[in-house]
Amino acid sequence: MVKTNNWQDGIWTNEPKSCTLQGDQLIVEAVEGSDYWQKTMYEFQHDNGHALLAPWKDGEAVEISFSLQGITELYDQAGIMLWHSPTVWIKAGIEMNDGVPHAGAVVTDGFSDWSLSPVAEWAGETVTFRASRMKDAVIIRARTQSHPWRTLRVARFPYESGVQAGPFVCAPTRAGLKVVFTRWITTGPDKDVHTDPPLL
Repeated sequence: MVKTNNWQDGIWTNEPKSCTLQGDQLIVEAVEGSDYWQKTMYEFQHDNGHALLAPWKDGEAVEISFSLQGITELYDQAGIMLWHSPTVWIKAGIEMNDGVPHAGAVVTDGFSDWSLSPVAEWAGETVTFRASRMKDAVIIRARTQSHPWRTLRVARFPYESGVQAGPFVCAPTRAGLKVVFTRWITTGPDKDVHTDPPLL
């Protein structure tokens, strides 16, 4: 089962500066200062990022693909948002840190945490992030056209209803960030944390 989601079916948590359909692609420009973060270490609460969300059923996986070409400045970020409420969510994607793209996840339940790993070899490619629900958790993976699936995180996400998912983009430190999203699909869930999903 593979279902391609229409960009028009999602609802923005916060409207981006611009959003343009170009064929099957969605080009999103983030508002300067946009981000998602809750309290930890920095003490601030940011909830003005841009996430395009649609219902996400239990027993499904969701994949978001986008180009890394526009992600060049400190804390530029894009990826997949898993949403239960304004204080309970997970964002997983690419974030520019110290001049190097990093694959990572921010898991938030009242407070945020951040895990990340450098992926300099992914620069300039199109990347796919995948989230699959399994029991009380979500398995988060990522790959590019030329690099295989990499498991990034297994995080608690026990919610059976009221869950949404979709692409997100944030530009905490600058204006002008544009991200080209190329695909948004839902499909069957992962079989196991140790078994790579198929390439779709």
